[in-house]
Amino acid sequence: MSKGPLAGVTVLEVAGIGPGPFCGMMLADMGADVVRIDRAASVKGGDASKPPLDVLARGRRSVGVDLKQPGGVETVLRMVEQADVLIEGFRPGVMERLGLGPDICLERNPKLIFGRMTGWGQEGPMAQAAGHDINYIALAGALEPIGRMGTNPVAPLNLVGDFGGGGMLLAFGIATALVERANSGKGQVVDAAMVDGASTLMGFFHGMKAMGAHGPGGRGTNILDTGAHFYDTYETSDGKYISLGSIEPQFYSELLEKLGMAEDDLPHQMDKSGWPLLKARFETLFKTQTRDQWCALMEGTDICFAPVLSMDEAPNHPHIRHRKTFVESHGLVQPAPSPRFSRTPAELEKPPAHAGQHTDGVLASFGFTAKDIAKLRDGKSIA
Repeated sequence: MSKGPLAGVTVLEVAGIGPGPFCGMMLADMGADVVRIDRAASVKGGDASKPPLDVLARGRRSVGVDLKQPGGVETVLRMVEQADVLIEGFRPGVMERLGLGPDICLERNPKLIFGRMTGWGQEGPMAQAAGHDINYIALAGALEPIGRMGTNPVAPLNLVGDFGGGGMLLAFGIATALVERANSGKGQVVDAAMVDGASTLMGFFHGMKAMGAHGPGGRGTNILDTGAHFYDTYETSDGKYISLGSIEPQFYSELLEKLGMAEDDLPHQMDKSGWPLLKARFETLFKTQTRDQWCALMEGTDICFAPVLSMDEAPNHPHIRHRKTFVESHGLVQPAPSPRFSRTPAELEKPPAHAGQHTDGVLASFGFTAKDIAKLRDGKSIA
């Protein structure tokens, strides 16, 4: 029995890619019983003792359903009647054409939270256009500011659109809708769009821009976008990197002291005209020692310093190990659930599932009889 903060919440996740599965992972990590509705055509068997390596798919049970079959659609609607949440990531109108739109689902279960994940949103001139993370954050004004001066904007992996501004936004919307439902007793539709979420993530910078503190000189000329010498990464003598974030004056003073520059006649920290000169000095200086040597000098101080670790290195750092930020579960090193709770801790209970791995057991838990299941399978509605 799950004991996370969402224990007792049943979620149906219509299988998709990227932000939808990330939202499902977040909810499952928090203890929700997430059932992934996979395409029947995706059901290929698979050894349960060798789960897939897809971290975003962890924590679910999976059923294989053919949503092109009326029996498959009715199967999902019967499950909807007992679910708390449904999440889907199709283009606008697809669920409606399948016969699983929010009007029909909410008629079956007025308390259902119907979570919708798209890039452009449910309406608007571009609602039906194809796109990916890079496009959504570009339109939201979140891509243009990222990068060094004189270079193209740099895509920050797909963290800003798909995950931070997408799946996590939808998970937050669902959690808040569940809180509201506790008061009203009514479900509703949550329209989470990556273009909206990426815009929300840029709120701080819109404020900074309005105050004249970000943007006048263009990309790569500001404090937080690698323009400043005291907020950047630097290569070390062994070809590795360290990071600095010495924004506050007292932290910057400690940095200069550790670097042996405290007595030097330097431009003021916030004098932008001096940043290129100081950055060049920093670049030369940091290449004189290895990353480990700089860590020995600076790590744990108020300089705001950390080594730039690879994905392989991060789980083995002493602080990360102490926090158990990564765990090894079902043969795979992966991030642990977060955030943490003092009374209802989250746990990784289920490995990623093969498509359709739990079809019979899940349907039985939703009240389908063995005869019902056999009839659906004979009719190709489930796999």
